[in-house]
Amino acid sequence: MVQVTLWGSLRDYADGAETLEAEGENIYQVLQDLGKKHPNLQPILKKGVTVSLDGQIYRQNLMQEVKPDSEVFLLPKMAGG
Repeated sequence: MVQVTLWGSLRDYADGAETLEAEGENIYQVLQDLGKKHPNLQPILKKGVTVSLDGQIYRQNLMQEVKPDSEVFLLPKMAGG
């Protein structure tokens, strides 16, 4: 189980919760578990979010390993070049 911190407007989709717990061995599985446990998050997760894992930003590498003690932040989708 990993603790996931929601950043900014994402908290609105989780009834104001700042942190949630999720299971998964990689980013994809963690996001899937969050969507199952918190259905209001599903649309925004499908649309796309930015994940900070142990200080590194991931936008596309959803197979990146997540360890139980990993620091995980979900941020609204970031655009940029």
